[in-house]
Amino acid sequence: MADVLPLVEARLRSALGEPDARAAVTFLGTDRMEVLRFPAGDLVRYATLGMSAHPMNDPTAMVADPVKGPRAELVLSVRSGLADTDKVLRPLAVLAASPQVEGVIVAPGASLDVGEPLWPGAPFTSVLVAEPGGLVEDLELDEPADPVHFLPLLPMTPNEAAWKRVHGAQALQERWLTNGTDLRDPARTSVPLD
Repeated sequence: MADVLPLVEARLRSALGEPDARAAVTFLGTDRMEVLRFPAGDLVRYATLGMSAHPMNDPTAMVADPVKGPRAELVLSVRSGLADTDKVLRPLAVLAASPQVEGVIVAPGASLDVGEPLWPGAPFTSVLVAEPGGLVEDLELDEPADPVHFLPLLPMTPNEAAWKRVHGAQALQERWLTNGTDLRDPARTSVPLD
C-alpha cells in the first residue's frame, strides 16, 4: 500500500490551507510524529501528521494487522494570541504516538491525558476526542484499509475530565453547549458542573 502520509497532508492542506509552521518529535520505538500549524483568522489549528501511518490495533490481538484497523490524526483549534499555545506541539505529538506506545485505540468519546498543562499556564491537561467529519473530511483509502479520520480535540479542565468519567462524553458536551462554552478559548475556566 502506498504511503498514507502524503495523502493525509494533502487533505489537511485542502481543508485548512497552508501550514505556517511544522515541528517533528520522535519517541523511542515510534515513528516520527509531526504537528502542523495552520493560521485561520483569529484561530490557530494544530494537526498531527504521522499517527495515521499505521492502523490502530486492539492491544489484546496476538498479531497487529498492518492494513486493517482505524486510522486517525488529531486536530486542535484555539484562539490565537491569548496564550502560548505553540507549546502544545510536544503534548500533541505524545497523544498522536499513544496508539504505538500504549496500544490504545483513539476514538470519539475518549479522554486523552498528558499529565501536565497542554501549554504554559493552560488550565487543561487532557482533551476529549470529538466526532470526525466537521472540519476535515475523512480520507478514504484503497480497500481493505479503513479511512483516516481527523478527530477534533476539545481541551478539558481536570474537573471536567473527572465529571466526564462519571457522566460520559455526551453529558459533558451537552453541559458545554447549554452554558455556551467557548471551547477554543485557551484560558477558559471549567463549565459549571453542579
